[in-house]
Amino acid sequence: MEGTIKNFRMGRHHQHTAHLVVVFNSVDTRTKAAKLVGRKAVWTSPAGKKIEGEIRSAHGNGGAVRVIFQRSLPGQSLGTKVKVE
Repeated sequence: MEGTIKNFRMGRHHQHTAHLVVVFNSVDTRTKAAKLVGRKAVWTSPAGKKIEGEIRSAHGNGGAVRVIFQRSLPGQSLGTKVKVE
């Protein structure tokens, strides 16, 4: 299953670069997103380096999820694909 990175998790004064909001085409409700919690997500850089993360919770009611990665992702990762295992 593939998802698209939409944005970093944002606060009022800070952005959390290791926490990202990911959207899937086939997931459109919060209950479907909640079923993905606990699964692994992998982002592959253009150089081939893989950074792993875990889906921790649903984000909103539209089916988006929050993924916490081991390391912070660069700004170029926005709009790219994430694979879920």
